[in-house]
Amino acid sequence: MAAITLEAITKSFGALKVVDDMSLDISEGEFVVFVGPSGCGKSTTLRMLAGLEQPTTGRICIGGRDVTSLPPGRRDIAMVFQSYALYPHMTVKENMSFALRLQNLPKGDIERRVAEAARILHIEPLLDRKPKALSGGQRQRVAMGRAIVRAPSVFLFDEPLSNLDAQLRNHMRVEIALLQKRLRGTMVYVTHDQVEAMTLADRIVVFHKGRIQQVGSPELIFEHPANLFVAKFIGSPTMNILPCHYDGQFYLGGQALDLPVPDRLRPALEAARGRDLLLGIRPQALRVVRADEHGPGLRVTVDLCEYLGTETVVSGRLGAAPQVQVTAVLPARAGLGG
Repeated sequence: MAAITLEAITKSFGALKVVDDMSLDISEGEFVVFVGPSGCGKSTTLRMLAGLEQPTTGRICIGGRDVTSLPPGRRDIAMVFQSYALYPHMTVKENMSFALRLQNLPKGDIERRVAEAARILHIEPLLDRKPKALSGGQRQRVAMGRAIVRAPSVFLFDEPLSNLDAQLRNHMRVEIALLQKRLRGTMVYVTHDQVEAMTLADRIVVFHKGRIQQVGSPELIFEHPANLFVAKFIGSPTMNILPCHYDGQFYLGGQALDLPVPDRLRPALEAARGRDLLLGIRPQALRVVRADEHGPGLRVTVDLCEYLGTETVVSGRLGAAPQVQVTAVLPARAGLGG
């Protein structure tokens, strides 16, 4: 395994700059997930790490070695693609061993590496099959096995689960997390799925418009977003962003809302006294109260209740400001009626 350093990386396609002055350090053995909407620059950054794209400016180091100008084969990396990229005429065993055979490794070493990877990924019974006889999840395991046998310094994953159905995607996400713990390898994983980012990552890198918006643990990103984009992008359903006025207490659409304020935020709020603000409330932080119950509350006109078994997602409009949408995640039987 090896550490990775990106120094002031930019990437332009003609006049279009898709990665803008990006710097990032990734430690040995760390699992880092790049997440962001389509077109934000995350996959382009991964392709530059892999050597499939050259940065316009900047430097890339892997294991302390400048690899900026090196081809993929000389970077000691292995990449797992969304499309699996298996050779259809080869068996699973031949697919997994192909790169090793090109290196003219001893046959015994190849057999040992393939057998160990197959054991880790639970695909020993599949070694003599060809890709057309495999399910999507099995093909993805084979693609991962092909990366494992190379024993690279860095594993790169480019949205590897996007082609799988929801149930299989959840299963494979667990498999990848367990794989990283077994191998203790440095892994960089690209996804647009925030659930994958939150559950897999040691650290998340949030991208938007070619720039890094925030880097941190899943807990830090969720609980302390650096800006409005991160606050709205991370979390499902998305955070409620409510326009309000602060004058010693919050007013939403003229309705007073006496919210508890953490001590760390009090100085900033006092500096903003008398100004219009945006108040972020996670849907999971809301609950149903009776109209006569004392304490903070918002009157909401409910438009839709979505029963999901373990919870109910409620969508509605703020009573004092009907143009403002509000979403709440409540217990499955929240007593809202039909």
